[in-house]
Amino acid sequence: MSSVLYDQPGPRARRRERIGSVAGALALIVLLALAYRYAEQRGLFGADRWDVLYDPPKNQTAEDVWRSMVVVGLGATLRAAVVAAPLALVLGLVLAMWRTTRIGWLRAPATVVIELFRGLPVLLMMLFALLGFGWDAFAAVVFGLTVYNMAIIAEILRAGLASLPRGQSEAAAAIGLSRWQTMRLVLLPQAVRTMLPSLVAQLVVLLKDSSLGFIVGYPELLKAMQNNAQYFGNRYYVALFVLGAGTYLVVNLSLTRLAVWLQGRSARTAGRSGTDPALTAAAAATAGGGPGGTGSAV
Repeated sequence: MSSVLYDQPGPRARRRERIGSVAGALALIVLLALAYRYAEQRGLFGADRWDVLYDPPKNQTAEDVWRSMVVVGLGATLRAAVVAAPLALVLGLVLAMWRTTRIGWLRAPATVVIELFRGLPVLLMMLFALLGFGWDAFAAVVFGLTVYNMAIIAEILRAGLASLPRGQSEAAAAIGLSRWQTMRLVLLPQAVRTMLPSLVAQLVVLLKDSSLGFIVGYPELLKAMQNNAQYFGNRYYVALFVLGAGTYLVVNLSLTRLAVWLQGRSARTAGRSGTDPALTAAAAATAGGGPGGTGSAV
């Protein structure tokens, strides 16, 4: 069976693909072997480079090291992300709805805000809050993460709204929904469900960007790693780096798996109902005088 744009590869093309796959795998194995040899020659696998994780020097215990990294460092990272993420989502939602208004002069300020904060580096905004407003490091980190990610999330939601068929709005208007009710009950739920992977990916970015707080003096996970390395010695940098990187990976992969589960659950719910749940809920709300009452179409 051939696709719309491309023909299925023939015997010669499949043979070239197999040869390319084998060559790529061999090249990867060689690179990994060279990297392993390079690290081994520099003693990176020696027990004296890793004992900071289970038997640290200077009369410290492994519990002290792990608590400083996983509890204190990761705790500070999650605290900034937990405060910034809801703020970014709410403000991004408001900006997305503001930018999709049909009145041009009312839409312009939202466009300016989104383009302004989307075009500025997160670190610059953290420094501005720290030095310009005189806020403490935590507030500066939350400010930088919030204003940058709200602009990105607003664009993600706007793209989700733009991708919906025009018939969704027409159907909502046909059952007597106002524009606000159409947006709230019909369009936004579908846009959020469609763009859920992108939204979660942006939240992962937000979590990772919290490491920039290290530069403004916020004691997050990266700062905890540096403090431990400076206290115990630079020879433990690799072990502490692996611990910090592993911690980031576990948290971010957990978020990704949560997004996959939510998307699958939403798809199964829509599949079982056989109808668009947003329109069904909107129709029920209109018929029952539910959320928003029986406002007229705009």
